[in-house]
Amino acid sequence: MEETKKLLKEITEGIQDKKGKRIVIADLTEIDDTICQFFVICQGNTPMQVSAIADSIKDFTIKGSHVKPSGMDGQRNAEWIAMDYGNVMVHVFIPQSREFYDLEHLWADAKLNDIPDLD
Repeated sequence: MEETKKLLKEITEGIQDKKGKRIVIADLTEIDDTICQFFVICQGNTPMQVSAIADSIKDFTIKGSHVKPSGMDGQRNAEWIAMDYGNVMVHVFIPQSREFYDLEHLWADAKLNDIPDLD
């Protein structure tokens, strides 16, 4: 669990480094039959910023934990990039896609931890 907490911290720092907003960490550990233990959800204002946030997350996790995502999807249009870190799934959205898919409500049973925006 300590490795996962360290990974969550690095992911959060990677998001904040590129001014990602509305970071939510959904703790799924108390829910049966989930694909992972944590979801990290955030947003950037444009597809370009969404791509930059995803790249920053990758840089922070490689530097800090020597871990890179086992899979990434959505880089082409960059409206929703999903990153698979095993125990942690990261979702980086543009605001319209985040609102449409509404993952926070999909996982309403999870403990949601809002990370304050830096600015």
